[in-house]
Amino acid sequence: MTSLNQHRVYIPTNARASHYLLAEIIPDENFYNAFTDINSCYDAIAKQLFACCDEYELHNVHLLANDKLPVVRFHDESYQFETQKQMLLFYNPSYHEAHKAHYEPFTPSKKIRLLFLATGDELRANSAKFHTSVQNVLKDLKSSIFANQSPFKLRDHQHLTYDLFAQEKGYKESYGYKLRSLLPRYQSRQCEIPENHAEMTYVTFSIPISRAIKNLFQIFIKKNDFSEFYDYFADAFTRECKNNKLTLGAMVANGTTPIVRNSQIDKNDSNSELQKLSFDTHSNEQQINAFYDKTKLVETLHFVIVATEQNKHNLSYGRFMNQVEKATRALCDELAIQRQRQDLSVRFFQHISYSI
Repeated sequence: MTSLNQHRVYIPTNARASHYLLAEIIPDENFYNAFTDINSCYDAIAKQLFACCDEYELHNVHLLANDKLPVVRFHDESYQFETQKQMLLFYNPSYHEAHKAHYEPFTPSKKIRLLFLATGDELRANSAKFHTSVQNVLKDLKSSIFANQSPFKLRDHQHLTYDLFAQEKGYKESYGYKLRSLLPRYQSRQCEIPENHAEMTYVTFSIPISRAIKNLFQIFIKKNDFSEFYDYFADAFTRECKNNKLTLGAMVANGTTPIVRNSQIDKNDSNSELQKLSFDTHSNEQQINAFYDKTKLVETLHFVIVATEQNKHNLSYGRFMNQVEKATRALCDELAIQRQRQDLSVRFFQHISYSI
């Protein structure tokens, strides 16, 4: 890639954009006592929330009062289901709409979460307008049903998802993205973000443990201890990150789903479903870790690469993404991956969070 284009990354034009905002509030002990019972409290919140959303033209919104982490994914069919720790929501932003409340009857939730899913076909172009509309809804709720409560913690999540092997499958059309930081994008569109905010930018990709990979590494897999198998991938991942000047990353191979957090707020932790990964994005020191269960062969290896402040060149992440793609391709070059048939989904995440 020429020096003129090093700050742009060329992503297939069939990449999918996603955008959603999650507002969380921890009600005090007197909040639920103001209602006849827990169910009537949730019904009152839902009624007012959805009325505000109609006013600001927010067409896919969910009230979550089940103390489960929401996970949003693209799908051509709209549906929601719960696990012990997660609330999974699948939808297509082009045409799915919903105003739904999800809660455990007569059970007070420790956190009340409001999930706003972007709708339409131009999510990135309209992201600032969507964010402003959500701000307006929260301000209305704070002046009414949530008056005298602690502030909302608002998290803005944007992703771009694409197949790294799209060209090998014959899909040649691409678009050059600078991938600007969220803050200047929003400020240029008159969307006000408080000075006291946090940003994180990172990439995830996953490699399924296919039959071909099992055959390639059968000398390791035939053992009851899979340490050597996982160490091979962890070492290769660390090497390619170093070669491409990427200092923050993790491999997760313990059957859990990785979630990324700032080390100033959260520490590494895990439960039966989730692996919390905590990074200091202001540090120049290498932070690359591997989390695996040597007694269990998982179906998928998950990888995360996080941008540091130094990766934000000219307030954009195009160069960072080129480094990530180079590292990912080098890692895959060593594997028996049929690029004409197998997808390798890369997700570029941008987050911004603050209290409102």
